[in-house]
Amino acid sequence: MKLWEKCALFGLFCAVLFSMLGFTAVCESIPDEVLRLHILANSDSEADQALKLRVRDRLLEESASLMDGASTREEALAAVETILPALREAAQDEVYRAGYSYPVTAELTEMYFPTREYEDVTLPAGRYEALRVTIGAGEGHNWWCVLFPALCLPAAQDSAALGDVLSAEQLGVVEGGYEVRFKAVELYEQLRSWMENW
Repeated sequence: MKLWEKCALFGLFCAVLFSMLGFTAVCESIPDEVLRLHILANSDSEADQALKLRVRDRLLEESASLMDGASTREEALAAVETILPALREAAQDEVYRAGYSYPVTAELTEMYFPTREYEDVTLPAGRYEALRVTIGAGEGHNWWCVLFPALCLPAAQDSAALGDVLSAEQLGVVEGGYEVRFKAVELYEQLRSWMENW
C-alpha cells in the first residue's frame, strides 16, 4: 500500500472517529432525561412469560396517570418513589391472582440497557434509571419500555412528550435511525461497563 493510500485511510478513520465522538456524547446525555420500566420474569417457561405480561399490564394500568404533570426525570423519579410500595403490591397481587406464590420486588435502580427501538424511536445503549420489577427468581426474559417520557403508558393525558424532554440534537438522534452508529455506541457502552466493573 502506498503512503498516500495509508494517509487517506488514516484520514478517513479519523473523520469517522471524530463524527462518532459527537454522536456518542449526545447518546450519553439521553439517559439523564429518561426513566425506564424493566420487568423480569421468574423463568423462561411459557407460563412464567405469560405471567410477566399480566404483571406488565397491571402495572401499566396502575401507573396510567403517574407521569401526568412530570416534566423532568427527577419529577418522574419522585412520582414513582411515592407509589413504589403500591406498585409492588399491585404486581404481587397479580401474581397471586394468577395462582402463583412468587415474591415480587420493585426498586428504582440504575442499570444498563442495550439499544432498543420503540416504534419510530430508538434509544441508545447506556445506563438508565429504571423502575425494576422482579418476579420470583427473575431469571427469565425481560420486558422493558420507557416510563418517562410516557412512551408505554396508555392514554397518558398530561405527560411530557419525548420532544418536551430531549433537546433538538437528542431528538434527532433517537428519531434518526442511525443503526450502525447505535451499534458502535452499544459496543462502547458495554466496554465502558466492563472496565468499570473490572
